[in-house]
Amino acid sequence: MPDRACCPDGFPDTRKRVRAMSSTVELTKENFDQTVTDNEFVLIDFWASWCGPCRQFAPVYEKAAEENPDLVFGKVDTEAQPELAAAFGIQSIPTLMIVRDQVAVFAQPGALPESALTDVIGQARKLDMDEVRKSVAAQQAQAEQNDQ
Repeated sequence: MPDRACCPDGFPDTRKRVRAMSSTVELTKENFDQTVTDNEFVLIDFWASWCGPCRQFAPVYEKAAEENPDLVFGKVDTEAQPELAAAFGIQSIPTLMIVRDQVAVFAQPGALPESALTDVIGQARKLDMDEVRKSVAAQQAQAEQNDQ
């Protein structure tokens, strides 16, 4: 007989167990676009295994992922995914990027301390994305006028 106390339907939810083992998602050129398209709020850590500051930032990022289970925390290994790093113009690692509604709203190189990461996440949560889209559209229109 299944243990209903732990598993209401009689089957353990293996997704939760896998999620608990790692709160971050490895992003590759194969899954990047779909991850960003399918999720409203994605944080992306561009990193490499040889990078000391990246290794220092990793537990801070992992803790933030555990504390914000409603958000997607992705990691891009710039050595394994040079195309993604190049597409975003990553010059320095670690670089943290936040994408909301498929719009990059934050990008900053350097290993953020825990308090700064918490603050950035809070600020990104509060953004009015309609206003952000209007601002992006206005900037694009201005750039097009300047090109003429």
